[in-house]
Amino acid sequence: MQIYPNTLEQHLSGNLLPVYLVSGNEPLQLQECCDAIRQAARRRGFEERLIHQADNTSFRWDDFSAESNALSLFASQRIIELRLGTKKAGKEGGAALTEYCSRCEPDGDILLVTIDQLDKASLNSQWAQSIDQIGGIIRLWPIEKQQLPQWIENRIKLTGLSIEPEALTILADRVEGNLLAAAQDIEKLKLYTADNNIITVQTVMEAVTDSARFNVYDLADTLLAGHASQSVRMLKGLHDEGTEAMAIHWVITREIHLLLDIQSSVHAGVSLSQALMQNRVWKTRQRVVETAVKRLSKKTVRTCGVTAGRR
Repeated sequence: MQIYPNTLEQHLSGNLLPVYLVSGNEPLQLQECCDAIRQAARRRGFEERLIHQADNTSFRWDDFSAESNALSLFASQRIIELRLGTKKAGKEGGAALTEYCSRCEPDGDILLVTIDQLDKASLNSQWAQSIDQIGGIIRLWPIEKQQLPQWIENRIKLTGLSIEPEALTILADRVEGNLLAAAQDIEKLKLYTADNNIITVQTVMEAVTDSARFNVYDLADTLLAGHASQSVRMLKGLHDEGTEAMAIHWVITREIHLLLDIQSSVHAGVSLSQALMQNRVWKTRQRVVETAVKRLSKKTVRTCGVTAGRR
């Protein structure tokens, strides 16, 4: 069954399912979702916890099957965690998970599977469908920029505090792209507002440092969108975080090459939509790439390529 993040607490107040599959690559959301499941299980007597790190080179699916099939050493129910990370289950893993679902019992152990991204192929696989039939699937999505202020305000309200509108805007801007930093800063702000339940602009300016966290791919999309000032800010953030200059150079150069290839295809008579498909541009990126192709002349892109070291 599908379980939405905002209904998870309500679900966990009832009977627990034998298997949970949690998908998402935002650390704070993933951590808090899994913590909620663990705490609910512990309240019901699940005392033992086994962890299998599937992206570890020493991991073996046979070991997972053997351990999950063995009786608990302490005669108690167990939480068995299988952390796939960026790794896909594959044929062997899919078979092991499907087999586990076929033999698990409602009053037995709880299997908690986490994966960074549950793509369409994985979601339609036999092992995921097996989990869907007897357990719960929770898919976590990144908090978009326009949703971040509301997310922060809701989280602040849970602490019993309120925040001035302008202070909220500043806080959201400073922690953009980093929910973990936002949560940490809210905890810090609680200390600064010990005698006052309202977070003011002055409080935010005094307590919060610029925690905005971006990766090089965010920078590439921002550059393609033509947002110069935001790109400079992101570049500074990457520099301050110690991101290697060569990594930034490689991604930017790759985007320049992509634009040149698409423009060449369009010049040769291929439609823009077809050129995007031929160059394997993801659907989620097609709009920003299309905008850049239309906005920038081929001469401009070629000049950027020369500057970036294109031969």
